[in-house]
Amino acid sequence: MIVKPRVLSVAPMIDWTDRHCRRFHREISRHTWVYTEMITTGALIHGDRQRFLAYSTVEHPVAFQIGGSDPDDLAQCAKWVEAAGYDELNLNCGCPSERVQKGAFGACLMAEPQLVADCVKAMRDACALDVTVKHRIGLDYIESTQQLHDFVGTVSEAGCQTFIVHARNAVLKGLSPKENREIPPLRYAVVKELKTLFPHLQIILNGGIQTLADIESHLEWADGCMIGREAYTNPWLLASFDALIEKHTGVGSGSFNEPDIDRSRTDVIQAMRPYVEAEMAQGESIRNLTKSWLGLFHGQAGGRLYRQVLSDAAQLKANSWSVVEKALQQVSQFA
Repeated sequence: MIVKPRVLSVAPMIDWTDRHCRRFHREISRHTWVYTEMITTGALIHGDRQRFLAYSTVEHPVAFQIGGSDPDDLAQCAKWVEAAGYDELNLNCGCPSERVQKGAFGACLMAEPQLVADCVKAMRDACALDVTVKHRIGLDYIESTQQLHDFVGTVSEAGCQTFIVHARNAVLKGLSPKENREIPPLRYAVVKELKTLFPHLQIILNGGIQTLADIESHLEWADGCMIGREAYTNPWLLASFDALIEKHTGVGSGSFNEPDIDRSRTDVIQAMRPYVEAEMAQGESIRNLTKSWLGLFHGQAGGRLYRQVLSDAAQLKANSWSVVEKALQQVSQFA
């Protein structure tokens, strides 16, 4: 198995990183890793499997994040994910929501490292994909790092070589998922220590990363950075990612025989038009297709007016590309 470098990636976010969002992010950055929303084993086994596995082939490199804790179920799902053509299978051991806890997976799995190791082994035995784990640095308000070290040590012995670490504890009772992203303090030093203790593992840092300066600073010791909400609220941040990936790995546009193109935000949106119109022809709404575009002109003149048009219910009722054109007119007047 070849462990692929993940210098920069966009975090899996429920209700956010759907296939339309990932397709949009890929239009901005060719080589940033993108992740699906977390999909449970139950959804794949009992639900509309083809819909949950669907993605655009241009999304590569694309990882599938799965939620579950039964090794047999995870092994079966791993076969389907591999057959669908994904580049990585990521196990969620970081989501703190009570609904996920009731399913006995997510962050609560950090308390059961041997079970996670069994899950990882089952998935690795069932497929040839790189199986990775995303988790927190600890549970509740415990500041000791022993649990974290035991967790990573045990799970790595099962063959996991890549750990994506959100640098906050997960508080399992009393905090909402949103509060869990804000209230537990960020402790990057804990993740840095983890990399020191496990230098042979690929340690990807997640949590609170918002600027290119943040990224450059963390990449001095981390193997990669995973960007969360900032990729949604300010997606143009991704426009600088390919150059950073090439800088740190030597893999970039030139390596894929692609010309380096200086593209504008408007160029990106116009390039999305064929995809949007094809999806609308299949019954998708302009609202769902463009909701991840709202922050594209973040901090730009006319950006607020652009967002107003693209999120206006009355305008969106037209359900046509004309809504996008009207939104673009709001920023073009300041060009």
